[in-house]
Amino acid sequence: MVQVPLTLGVEEEYQIINPETRALTSYVQQLINAGNVVLGDQLKPEFMQSQIEVGSHICRNIQEARQEIIRLRRTVSEIAAEHGRTIVAASTHPFSRWEEQAISEGERYKDLETSMQEVGRRLLIFGMHVHVGFGKTPEALELLIEMQNEIRYFLPHLLALTTSSPFWHGRNTGLKSYRSIVFKSLPRTGIPPMFTSFAEYQNMVGTLGKVGVLGKSEEGDATRLWWDARPQVGFGTLEIRICDICSTIDEAVCIVALIQSLVAKLIKLRNQNQSWRLYRSVLLEENKWRAVRYGLDGQLIDFGKSEVVPMRFLANELVDLVDDVVDDLGTRKDVEYIHTIVENGTSADRQLTTYRKAMSQGADSQEALIQVVDQLIEETAIGWKQTE
Repeated sequence: MVQVPLTLGVEEEYQIINPETRALTSYVQQLINAGNVVLGDQLKPEFMQSQIEVGSHICRNIQEARQEIIRLRRTVSEIAAEHGRTIVAASTHPFSRWEEQAISEGERYKDLETSMQEVGRRLLIFGMHVHVGFGKTPEALELLIEMQNEIRYFLPHLLALTTSSPFWHGRNTGLKSYRSIVFKSLPRTGIPPMFTSFAEYQNMVGTLGKVGVLGKSEEGDATRLWWDARPQVGFGTLEIRICDICSTIDEAVCIVALIQSLVAKLIKLRNQNQSWRLYRSVLLEENKWRAVRYGLDGQLIDFGKSEVVPMRFLANELVDLVDDVVDDLGTRKDVEYIHTIVENGTSADRQLTTYRKAMSQGADSQEALIQVVDQLIEETAIGWKQTE
């Protein structure tokens, strides 16, 4: 039996906001210069200069992951405040436009812009990536591929629970995760394909690398596979990338705990000579679209029964599914926060409620969107301010 550490790592991409205009502001390098002393390489630029990324240390459990998310949000927020800026956790900005943003300096970003052109320039989006540790032994990497195949089924569920991007360029898009639509325009995105082995995955990476699809080096850069879940071989982790960024810390920790618990459940089934049924990507993409469009208000397809099921019912069902692993992981309380998300809605739901309420009270669209930004500023700080 392969011993899997199931350690955790969390990356979050924040918006850098001018608190006077509530618009995005190109200020990442100043924040990194100020924050490097405290956070070092945990603080990174992103494609746009109005984005900043944080990455946690390796966490042994969900309690450490919560502490890391709190520490990183607090530290970046305090650094931003010292420079007259503020931080927001949401996957699109309600009204700022990509044409107004400066692209970050550096060869990687320049190469991305050159190769992707207008598709790359539109990437004014923000996400949360969760790493689950498997290790780097051949046995661990084989298990990682097997678990990636199986967890594909749950990726739309995770997106529906995290939607935070209903607005784009000042418009209500009618979708709960417009980030997913923008990101889909890149190649090598979406639900990942199935692989029969780690060797098959390596062969595919090698082929794409040799022909230059994955960058300039002959072996290629596998991080240019922008799937919703992917192996990070250098870290020995399975990286779940489908989620919109959660506006509150409690939501973020809940999703991290759920991902870890789902992986543990699938491994437990494997150890009992069972497995989750595998479905073609085209079917899973249909469920992803439903999550993008409707979020928690939608219905996903139960492919085994060939029927649709309300996402809110499925969300509560996920809690029951992982019930036999959460106590060993220490994630019960955090996973059960799903019930609160189901009751209160995701960030996208709350943004839309704020917008519609402001409009009903006589605000124009821009004034209503500013109220949405104010709400996001407040929600992003919930959790870390309470720990001071």
